[in-house]
Amino acid sequence: MAYPSIFLPETHAAMLARLDTLTPTTPRVWGSMTPAQMLAHVNVSYEYTFGERTDTPPWFMRALLKIFLRPLLVGDKQYAKNTRTAPSMVMKEAKDFDAEMKRLKTYMQRIYDEGEAAWDGRKQVTLGVLTSKEWSTLYWKHLDHHLRQFGA
Repeated sequence: MAYPSIFLPETHAAMLARLDTLTPTTPRVWGSMTPAQMLAHVNVSYEYTFGERTDTPPWFMRALLKIFLRPLLVGDKQYAKNTRTAPSMVMKEAKDFDAEMKRLKTYMQRIYDEGEAAWDGRKQVTLGVLTSKEWSTLYWKHLDHHLRQFGA
């Protein structure tokens, strides 16, 4: 399955519109996170991308993740419901919905504004160098997965 490009205006607008359907009390379809925790969870991937977090696994674990997880994360198959996540991305504490939503939209806008060419050949902390299409798939699939988790 080919995924829409996050660098296209219509895809960017559609994802923002889906986000806008969420509220702090939107019921989940599966999983255990609240909407605010889900937004904070999604923000972690952007924090790694922009160097705001540096707590990466040791080199040997990153090598294994690159080999085994890369096809899942940037490939054609959707993420399965209730898939385990990295320990650094688990959200246990309560989060501020509005603050996390604002952060997510800011990250998304930054990537959109930088444009597709800026993301081609950029390094991801665990998966290594990705094409702009792989970056787009990675971010679209992850956000889509969690929007579906809340029926958005």
